[in-house]
Amino acid sequence: MTGSELAKTVRIPLGFLLGIAYVVFARPTVGSLILGGSIALIGVLVRAWASGHIMKNDRLATSGPYAHTRNPLYFGSFLIAAGFAAAAHWSLLIAVVAFFLLIYYPTMQREVANIEGRFPEAYARYAAKVPLFSPRLSPWRGDPASTNRFDPGLYMKHGEWKAGLTYVLAMIWLAFRTLRT
Repeated sequence: MTGSELAKTVRIPLGFLLGIAYVVFARPTVGSLILGGSIALIGVLVRAWASGHIMKNDRLATSGPYAHTRNPLYFGSFLIAAGFAAAAHWSLLIAVVAFFLLIYYPTMQREVANIEGRFPEAYARYAAKVPLFSPRLSPWRGDPASTNRFDPGLYMKHGEWKAGLTYVLAMIWLAFRTLRT
């Protein structure tokens, strides 16, 4: 089994296991909860914005957050994980970075091959100007055909509202834990 296949297999189950362990053992302070919760909220918003722009396997998404990074959903997930890690203890950020390098980077590479096969010319132009993960500050405006606006229907179709709900529930739990210590 290649590293990419292994990453694909363990990504979701490992994420859930780590999430459960986090909820059980996290002991945030008021300050760390405010800082980490703010970072995680930005991640939730990035994921929401991205989900309203993507039509998987149908067209190459280059508008909205996709004009800043080729992987805004993963970038948003990183911010959520980093934020919740910072809420518990700054040292957990090392685990988040390692998790993303070992699990999500191979996933992104595998997806590049898939997208290149579907949209070879358009993706080559896009990939030359838009970073794989870390967002560029100014949006890429190289594809005038892709001026799609955020579509709330896509947001709902992709079920991204679940990330927002999970964020709210996690913040309530962490606030409860903070007040109890």
